[in-house]
Amino acid sequence: MRPAADRLAQLLGHFVPGPLPVRVRAWDGSHAGPTDAPLVVLRSPAALRRLLWQPGELGLAEAYVTGDLDVEGDLGDALSQAGRSVRGRPGTRPGPADMVAATALAVRLGVVGPPPKRPDGRARLTGRPHSVSRDRAGISHHYDLSNDFYALLLDESMAYSCAYWTRPDDPGYTLADAQRDKLDLVCRKLGLGPGDRLLDVGCGWGSLTVHAARAYKVRVTAVTLSRAQHAFVTERAAREGVSDLVDVQLRHWRDIDGGGYDAAAAVEMGEHVGDAEYPAFATRLHDALRPEGRLLIQQMSRRAHAPGGGSFIETYIAPDMHMRPVGRTVDLLEAVGLEVRSTESLREHYTTTIDAWRATLEQRWSEAEALVGTTTARVWRLYLAGASLAFSERRMGVDHILAVRPTREGTSAMPATPAPWYSPGGPA
Repeated sequence: MRPAADRLAQLLGHFVPGPLPVRVRAWDGSHAGPTDAPLVVLRSPAALRRLLWQPGELGLAEAYVTGDLDVEGDLGDALSQAGRSVRGRPGTRPGPADMVAATALAVRLGVVGPPPKRPDGRARLTGRPHSVSRDRAGISHHYDLSNDFYALLLDESMAYSCAYWTRPDDPGYTLADAQRDKLDLVCRKLGLGPGDRLLDVGCGWGSLTVHAARAYKVRVTAVTLSRAQHAFVTERAAREGVSDLVDVQLRHWRDIDGGGYDAAAAVEMGEHVGDAEYPAFATRLHDALRPEGRLLIQQMSRRAHAPGGGSFIETYIAPDMHMRPVGRTVDLLEAVGLEVRSTESLREHYTTTIDAWRATLEQRWSEAEALVGTTTARVWRLYLAGASLAFSERRMGVDHILAVRPTREGTSAMPATPAPWYSPGGPA
């Protein structure tokens, strides 16, 4: 009988012109493809059956997370090398004769059959997009996975956002150091000082909230839709001795009370707001600030293609997520009366941050599997590998956008230059 790998190569040739972009090992132990390419292991015909029933990114991802398909070696390197190979080739659409031949090959390989069972972990949201209940369900899907899992993955600050790597070549400089430098940078850009009032929208596990209260003696109102995070931050503030400075609120951003804040921050929360809702979000942030109050948004950006991050991320990681080019966000903030004073790209910083999370996940793999199960652990392995590539290859970005609410007379109380932001201890 002809080896399965040879038939696979012939089948894929009807859809991918040129040599295979990867080396394939089929379920019968046979191999095909270049010897210097990443090795993809197909453990059963079910891997291809998933693609038959769900072509494209999501079918491939589900084949991987179920273990029907695997990759030997570093997953990120394999994705990068295979992606470069495919992107350099002209696209072709298979003709009728190709489809007949491909169908015959698929039957002989045992690929044709009923749809495989979908893996656990898909987001199942209902209701109107970005209603309070749907937003709460979407946030819960991602952030209520397991506090213990995030504690395993992240550094001790529990900062689940891009760090700021001021000494990336120093072997003694850690992710925790880079996250602390990010938190300090945010606080300096906001000009925080003792007694100031900070609104932390989408506070996560309280990294900025607790740091601002402890290191800058700021009174913080922390807002989250995640019940698990609300409980965690409340307990954390008490444990770290800043509960008198921290008010943790379980509510939607639309329901934020009052105003007069000296500063506001939304660190990688704006991606969850939605496209149509972002003008109202920007207005709410503007209205929460006193005149001359500052706003710092740390937010991921993406060009028009796949604003939600792609079908895999939208299905398994962050449903209803929306990203846009950074310039469009600047326009939306300016349109509600805020004045944008600075933007800073942190794109390469995110690649380094995600790679640190990936290294931790691999080092503590058995613990991760025990906490969330093998399928979810493989979802996260694939998610982090793909996200690292998206930032390193400039398909995604992340930026600091610093804005101020000017007075009616146009005053801003901003420093003459940004130098104080990058000089720890200097006036801001």
